Amino acid sequence: MATPLEGLSAIVTGAGRGLGRAEALELARLGAAVVVNDYGQPGRDGTGRASAGPAEETVAEIRAAGGTAVAHTGDVADHHRAAALVALAVEEFGQLDILVNNAGILRDRMVFSMTEDEWDAVIRVHLKGHFNTTRFAAAHWRERAKAAGGTVYGRIVNTSSEAFLAGSAGQPNYAAAKGGIVGLTTSTAHALAKYGVTANAICPRARTRMTEDVFTDVPAPGLDPLAPEHVAPLVGYLSAPAAGRITGQVLVVHGGMVAVVERPRVGARFDSKQDTFTYDELDTLLSAHFAEREQGETFAAVEVLGLRRA
Repeated sequence: MATPLEGLSAIVTGAGRGLGRAEALELARLGAAVVVNDYGQPGRDGTGRASAGPAEETVAEIRAAGGTAVAHTGDVADHHRAAALVALAVEEFGQLDILVNNAGILRDRMVFSMTEDEWDAVIRVHLKGHFNTTRFAAAHWRERAKAAGGTVYGRIVNTSSEAFLAGSAGQPNYAAAKGGIVGLTTSTAHALAKYGVTANAICPRARTRMTEDVFTDVPAPGLDPLAPEHVAPLVGYLSAPAAGRITGQVLVVHGGMVAVVERPRVGARFDSKQDTFTYDELDTLLSAHFAEREQGETFAAVEVLGLRRA
């Protein structure tokens, strides 16, 4: 078995179940030592005895397969606990090499019905959670690079969503957070390039506990096209040395398919014939331009929702 991540260490957030669990298992299978983060504490089984929480269960699975892993149950949206998460990886494995940000929640509602708490909760866990871990991992890599007098090995894989690309109507908080994560990713890619660190974002489509109310169809026999196991190999690849030239990218992944999303391009440009535009001039130029566009066409790339494996 190829072990391209042998000797490297990784953090995967939200790795107790679903996508994060599949990603942590894949990184461990490829040779990485993994800090498995999932917010919460051990629970109790049917007899009332203490039982392992989701993070501990994933760790046990990795160890049973011969891998190396430790659990962290802190909230990555808490700045101090995110710092402790990165510190744990350094303490346990000597350094941090890979950060996979996956932790998230859903609070779906139309924008006219959404509460402030529903907005804040999603932005906090997704966007702030991604920032918190990235901030401390980036500081770790910067200090190592300064000490080494050169570049270091660093990989960040962030989790965005097709909800951002397509403009999901019932998820204004989630779409905004996922759009923010793309901005964070491209900014981080530019900031850390000189240290040898890459940062990319994936937009996965997967049937997990978080999305059980989104993907309600019954999967056919065989491997579900929406199984998290379709996403994990791309995370493993982006974490590996082979992906060293790939940074600042957004990739859609599901069901045996990976699509590279192009950056926005200027579709039209208009110049004022005087010092500044007037209302009448804008009315003449822009009204004519949009009159030729298909009704309802926006910046949102709704077509990504139709991507399927050929």
